[in-house]
Amino acid sequence: MSTRWTTFTRAGLEFDVVDSGPIDGPVIVALHGFPQTAASLRDLTGLLNARGYRTIAPNQRGYSPRARPPGRGAYRMSELVDDVVALIETVDRGPVHLVGHDWGAAVAWSFAATRPELVRTMVAVSVPHPAAFLRAMTSSGQLLRSYYMGLFQLPALPERVMRTMTTQMDKSLAKTGMSANAIARVHTEIIDTGALPTALNWYRGMPFTTRAAVSGRISVPVTHVWSTGDPFLTRRGADLSGEYVDGDYRLAVLDGSHWLPEECPGELAALIIDRVESLPR
Repeated sequence: MSTRWTTFTRAGLEFDVVDSGPIDGPVIVALHGFPQTAASLRDLTGLLNARGYRTIAPNQRGYSPRARPPGRGAYRMSELVDDVVALIETVDRGPVHLVGHDWGAAVAWSFAATRPELVRTMVAVSVPHPAAFLRAMTSSGQLLRSYYMGLFQLPALPERVMRTMTTQMDKSLAKTGMSANAIARVHTEIIDTGALPTALNWYRGMPFTTRAAVSGRISVPVTHVWSTGDPFLTRRGADLSGEYVDGDYRLAVLDGSHWLPEECPGELAALIIDRVESLPR
């Protein structure tokens, strides 16, 4: 008998999970990005559920209230990947279809490279393959667009500024295309719950990233989704990502901002369904 999951545990941490859709449907694991929770994927997963897919979306390390370890070393990519391994092993329905947006996409790339036996297909939204991202830093305007990653390395200051200069932060997020409802959730789900420092630790854990986490090749079928209005990511990284995929690779370009799961859930759901249903039955 299948089980509906609301939490899973790993290494003494307890993660909240949004498990929805037909309980015996094919499983899609959906990973959110920064500064959001699984709630940002609600419209998208609802469309996938209506198509017959079961979606399992965790609030990841640093976001779930009982999974906020201190110290930036706890947020190295290998830990983030192993959290997803524990989720899939707990659900016991693998291999799964994997979808990730923003930081969730970065985890998905590394997960598919290191644990391909647990992945059937992958859709990476916004963020390109990590090696492609690094190459884009030196061959496009990507470095300039990523300046905030350096600022986030500073201890304490970024979260202090974001908590105290809320009006300016809201205006900055609105300029990136984030909706008013999504901005309100940043306050209620991230700032008000005290998750901001540990959410920022995803950036502060970047110096602990290994070469394998960056350069691993992908053997599973992949769709990478990039958007023309993304202020954080250039087209260069999207164009280079296919060079690191040995499986069937597709690049889809949408007209939209960085926040595609909320802005374009219908178009994104169609791309995910097309990727999943491209497999032989």
